[in-house]
Amino acid sequence: MTEENKITPLHETHKAHGASFVGFAGFLMPVKYKGVISEIEAVRQRAGLFDVCHMGQIELTGSGALKAANYLLSNDVLKVAEGQCQYTFACNVSGGVLDDIVLYRFSDERVLLCVNAINTEKIYTWAVDVLDNKGFSDTVKITDLSENYAQLALQGPYAEKILEKLMPAVVKSLRYYRFTELELYGDTAIVSRTGYTGEDGFEIYLDPENAVKLWQDLMEAGEEFALEPCGLGARDTLRLEAGLPLYGFELSEELTPIEAGLKRFVSFTKGEFAGSDVLERQKEKGVEKILIAIEMKERGIPRAGYELYAGDEKAGHVTSGTFSPTLDKAIALAYVSSRHKDEKSFFIDIRGKMREAAKVVAPFYKREKNAKAAAL
Repeated sequence: MTEENKITPLHETHKAHGASFVGFAGFLMPVKYKGVISEIEAVRQRAGLFDVCHMGQIELTGSGALKAANYLLSNDVLKVAEGQCQYTFACNVSGGVLDDIVLYRFSDERVLLCVNAINTEKIYTWAVDVLDNKGFSDTVKITDLSENYAQLALQGPYAEKILEKLMPAVVKSLRYYRFTELELYGDTAIVSRTGYTGEDGFEIYLDPENAVKLWQDLMEAGEEFALEPCGLGARDTLRLEAGLPLYGFELSEELTPIEAGLKRFVSFTKGEFAGSDVLERQKEKGVEKILIAIEMKERGIPRAGYELYAGDEKAGHVTSGTFSPTLDKAIALAYVSSRHKDEKSFFIDIRGKMREAAKVVAPFYKREKNAKAAAL
């Protein structure tokens, strides 16, 4: 471990499970346990347990909390009910994505933002500055609560059955993208039906001192379902199979939600918000590049940065790519010039050899949703 890397409350637990570690977003995180393929299969077929304590949590409270969040973020927060989550973006003045965020609405006076670890400090500082300049400082308090929460993610077809053993009164009644507060180990915890794998699952926020206890209880409850601990390696492939963007790859301060094909998470009817003027122009006039999904038709794995060609013309580059064990094929997300948006076939330069790939519709993998699940 280097001085730059923090550890999560579960670090020793991961070591006991035989985890391999990697530095990620300022944290030393487990990248794998038994192996990435085994962990992917566990999440797709049974259930997997992830340490996501590195994620950040920023809270807005006060009489202006809801209005402030609606100005800061791209989606329409006012449409979110109490106890509901919402996927949204914080954008800069150029419309670029500062971060993609899951918002939790507790009440008109309390909103929690789950932000990417690498962007926590940036989003906190940006939000303070923007709201101060817009006159919200008297009605809103912004607090970085990241040190107050540990976060675990239980994902997979049997996630409900496992968590039901610990929280029977909560789990079955909790619909997709909804959350609740409850008492857990003598403290208040938050449980949401959310995730980053394309499977049904839950994310649990709790006091860091209780993280090891919850991990152990979940592993015990999941033993009959062959629950496996999972690392960042499996998480990255799972999210790519589900067509979900990763900040720093499909999203960045130089890339907008419109270019990323995520216009549905931008409200153009709620009024002004940070970056709204640029995004409005892009919606009306179009963009120069778009994000597409591709799968390989020939051998080879497309990796981030590999170049795409339409005929002899360079068309774009891969942002994320891997071999999908679930689909038994290589897949990728890539940005291409808008003039090539109707192309059905591309070639990717893989170590000096041109390999054919076909444009497909994302997500690559889509689970069969149960009656409780609904579109984002």
